[in-house]
This record gives sequence, structure tokens and C-alpha cells, in this order.
Amino acid sequence: MSKRDYYEVLGVTKTATDIEIKKSFRKLAMKYHPDRNLNDASAEVKFKEVKEAYEILSDSTKRRAYDQFGHAGVSGGPGSGGFGGGAGFGDAFSDIFSDFFGGRAGGGGQSRAERGADLRYNLELTLEEAVEGTELEIEVPTWVQCKKCEGSGAKKGTKPEACQMCHGAGQIHMQQGFFAIQQTCPQCHGAGEVIKDPCPDCHGQGRVREKKKLSVKIPAGIDNGDRIRLSGEGEAGFHGGSAGDLYVQIKIKPHPVFTREENNLLCEVPVCVTTLMNGGELDVPTLNGKVKLTVPAGTQSGKSFRLREKGIKAVRQSVAGDLFCKVQVEIPVKLTDEQQALVEQLRESLEKGGDSHSPKKQSWYDKVKSFLKN
Repeated sequence: MSKRDYYEVLGVTKTATDIEIKKSFRKLAMKYHPDRNLNDASAEVKFKEVKEAYEILSDSTKRRAYDQFGHAGVSGGPGSGGFGGGAGFGDAFSDIFSDFFGGRAGGGGQSRAERGADLRYNLELTLEEAVEGTELEIEVPTWVQCKKCEGSGAKKGTKPEACQMCHGAGQIHMQQGFFAIQQTCPQCHGAGEVIKDPCPDCHGQGRVREKKKLSVKIPAGIDNGDRIRLSGEGEAGFHGGSAGDLYVQIKIKPHPVFTREENNLLCEVPVCVTTLMNGGELDVPTLNGKVKLTVPAGTQSGKSFRLREKGIKAVRQSVAGDLFCKVQVEIPVKLTDEQQALVEQLRESLEKGGDSHSPKKQSWYDKVKSFLKN
């Protein structure tokens, strides 16, 4: 059976450039690759046909012979089943592996476009902003896509051209005896393209340095150390590559009243010794105003009282944490003579009652005696 014209197989004209031939091959190879057509025998036949056509047309010497003599000029050229052959075949086929598996099979030219770097921005919030949620505007110094050249790096009205040394492959091949050596093109550094007339604003990079203003939505209940990801708001890529992401790192400022532990809040409440002795009510703060806390008579300093659901409702949670109020006795200072006399009377009265008024004190002294005895 006679073979089809190689140009017809790849769907290109006889005047097609190396880049156009490679682009068409990659498209067809992806379409007919056996791994994508497991139950289609005809797809494998078409894939081998496309591979054979590209193996000839990607090699400048074989292409000239084919243009002059047709299939007869390259009858011994392409292999029937292997992956060797034309100078650009390995490059394009490694690109196919890149599309399938997310990496390169080795040896192929690399794209000029490079993804931009991810950025981190440290954002300080008050506890109230973190609990209630808010929207803030931040200013980020970063690289952005050049508006004049739209990221191409080439002067307006021009475009990057195929490298003349590697003909757009990004690799050059040298034959030394029985060995074929492949290396990155020194002229385009593997890009396959060169910019002869660079953009005056970005000097061929495709991006410029600017300060970018962004609006950041802070969800209610966000915690210290949480991150907010802004997709595509990082550094612009090189030569039209996609932008990186911006990660906003949250830091909560110290609060004058509350300390946060996960979804709970802690606070210390100074209390007069007489309130702890006789009991009473205290006004304690919460995030939504003051509430009354009843302190029983005989409460010891350092005791914590739990107020349920007076803490923080975290992100994606429906129930708030708790508020723990720790009472701390405050010893009166700068007493008058009359007050000192009353305190002395109280002390004498308590001592007459023995240790029944100070159970912790008696327990402590018993432990001390036992320790000294042993």
C-alpha cells in the first residue's frame, strides 16, 4: 500500500516552518497516542504514521531528500517501530511525555514562559478583626506583567523569532563517530526563540516591578498562623508565564484583656479579698459586652470560672468556644490607721478560731512537718 504524503499526514504545507511542523506533530501525537486510545487499533496505526512523518520532516537533511525524491529518497530513513530518527523528534516526543505526566522525558527544548514566584505577606490583625472578620486593603511590592508588550518581552509590533541555531528546538545535536551528543542551544538557552528587539519598558523580561494594591477578605474566626491564598496574585511570570500565588500570613496582635487559646478566651479579673471571703457579683468583659459573674463565699484566688460559648466561633464552625475568667485576689494597699486596726482585729479573731478558717494552710504545714521529720 502506498504511503501518504508526509505533509498531508501532519496537516501542514511544504513551506511550513520547523515550529509549525513540531506544533502539528504534538497535537496529532497527543490525539492518537495508544495510551489515550486503549481499545482503538486504528489510532495506533495513525500514531505510527504521524511519528514517521515527523521523523523525516524534523530532520533538515531527510526533509530535503524527501522534497526532491519523495518516499524513495528516504526509503531507508525512518524506523518502523522505534523512537529514534530526526534531530527534532526526541525533543517533540519528550514534550508529549510532559503533557501526559507533568514532566519532561529528557532532552527536549524548554518553553520560554516561566511561572512567577509565590509571595508571602505578613498581615497583623487585632483580636476583634480576627473574631468578627473584615476586609482590608494591602499593598504588595511585586513583579507584574508588562503592559506595553503584554508579557512577550518583545517590542510592540514585533514578536520573538525562532532561534536560527536550533531552528526552534531549544537543543542542538552533534555527531561524533558513533555517538550523537545533544545539548542546550547556547544562543537561545533552550527557549527555542530569541528576542531581537526587546521591549524598552521591561528589557525583554515581559514583566516590571510595581506596588500592587489588593483587597483581602478576612473570614470571621481566623486564627494566628492561618494563611489566606490569593491565586494568581504573586509575581508575574517571565515571558508571559502564569503568575504565582500570594499567601497572606495572619498574625494576631496581643490584646489588653484577653488571651486566645484555639477557640477559647482567657482573662484575669482582680478581686478584693473581701469579695472572695464573703462572695458577691463581678462585672466581667466578653467580646459582646459585660456579663455578671457570681463568686461564691470562700472562693480561693486563682480559681477559674467558665462562661460557655462566650469565646470565639472559629472558621467553618457553628459553635463558639468558652470564656475562662480567673479571679486573682488583690491585697489592699495604703491603708489608713483605722483600716489597719480593723485588719488586726480580723487577724486576731481568725487565729482564735484555729485552723478551721485556713484548710490549705494547715494541710501545707502538715506536709512540711512530714518532710522535715523524714
